[in-house]
Amino acid sequence: MDLRSYTRRELAAPAGGSAMAALAKGEVSGEVAGSASLVRGQVRVAELTADESNRLEPGAVRRAVDALVDGPGEDAVGEGLLAQCFRPDDVVGIKLNCLGGLRLSPRVQVVDAFVNRLIDAGVKPRNIILFERSSRELERAGFEIRRGGDRPRCLGIDNDYDRLPSVSGEIGSCFARLVSETCTALVSFGVVKDHDLAGVSAGLKNWYGVIHNPNKYHDNQCDPYVADVVRHPFIREKLRLTVLDGVTAQCHGGPAYRASGVFELGKIAMSIDPLAADLWAWKEIDAERKRRGMPSLAEAGRPPRFIATAASYGLGAGAPADLVEVSA
Repeated sequence: MDLRSYTRRELAAPAGGSAMAALAKGEVSGEVAGSASLVRGQVRVAELTADESNRLEPGAVRRAVDALVDGPGEDAVGEGLLAQCFRPDDVVGIKLNCLGGLRLSPRVQVVDAFVNRLIDAGVKPRNIILFERSSRELERAGFEIRRGGDRPRCLGIDNDYDRLPSVSGEIGSCFARLVSETCTALVSFGVVKDHDLAGVSAGLKNWYGVIHNPNKYHDNQCDPYVADVVRHPFIREKLRLTVLDGVTAQCHGGPAYRASGVFELGKIAMSIDPLAADLWAWKEIDAERKRRGMPSLAEAGRPPRFIATAASYGLGAGAPADLVEVSA
């Protein structure tokens, strides 16, 4: 890959097959007869709670994930939203956020249920790749490393980055080859938590995990850097969905796990609009902070400014008033 900079026009131009391309043009992801397709600013939310031992009942997981995928009024397995977003020949990379270990990462059961629905929608199991910055982080979060075979793979980037960096706005980074070369479609599978600098770490900031030098991009509350990573063509042209595991969430002390900031949100969410997903996470974090008598993220001096910046790039809905929450 040659070192290059992307112009503002290139970075704003809609890409053919991506969900964000449709959002940039004000379109939905597609229409299926009888479906409730997700649109700009819309987030589907389903309830899912753990028991007193922090365990999930398998049937409840399946029902919650099915509700997200099918949406209100839909019940056709393998049809609807996923069939709109993914082609049978896609290589689908699912970027997990496992910094919080077992206590604050996407739960294996929820991820597995989503993967099963991808397979139902026609994606070949061997073409599904669960990944994180390192294999060690995946294992700490309870995931089994799988590098081959006909099952979905699960592996760390483990320093396998492009040889040369490319530039997007204010960032210049080498991207994971999984993202730049291997995957044709991407899913951000994050959690709902605050971030001590950026304000929110949910779906958008999850993509810091695919560049080799995220430590360089935390000034000014990570703005515009989060947005610049996501608008890079490697992400923008491939990102189809954001899924957030909010069974357990964190309102303070992030991005690492901090027990005093954890609360049981009991929800999972999904959107084709990555900004709307982060707006929803922001709303839920602030609601818990208010319940605890804490200042809002804005009052604490760390609102997630990168969301508005990403909206100015045409990547989705950027204002809290744009958020439309749909109970699935």
